[in-house]
Amino acid sequence: QVQLVESGGGLVQAGGSLRLSCAASGRTFSRFAMGWFRQAPGKEREFVAADSGSTTHYADSVKGRFTISRDNAKNAMTLQMNSLKPEDTAIYYCAAKGWGGPYYLEVDYDYWGQGTQVTVSS
Repeated sequence: QVQLVESGGGLVQAGGSLRLSCAASGRTFSRFAMGWFRQAPGKEREFVAADSGSTTHYADSVKGRFTISRDNAKNAMTLQMNSLKPEDTAIYYCAAKGWGGPYYLEVDYDYWGQGTQVTVSS
């Protein structure tokens, strides 16, 4: 088992930045590939970014604006979000899965945090 807790969400104006964090506890963090997903009101949860150890993966909608990173020594992952847009408004979830792709499928992730709200005003 691994427990995941997100933090860092909030309200920001369009064009601003936020940094989300995901703290992990339980099983060895380095054994897992990590991802970020988001769910906007009335929409299905969608892939945002993933760290598969040697490679990072991004949804086209956030490529060039968001950066995922992890620190295995601290059992932590972050999502730096720049140039935020109103359409980035959603609940953001961190998730963990075993190694092996693909990394964009929600169904492949075994562990989930409770989510943190990000609201971008226009």
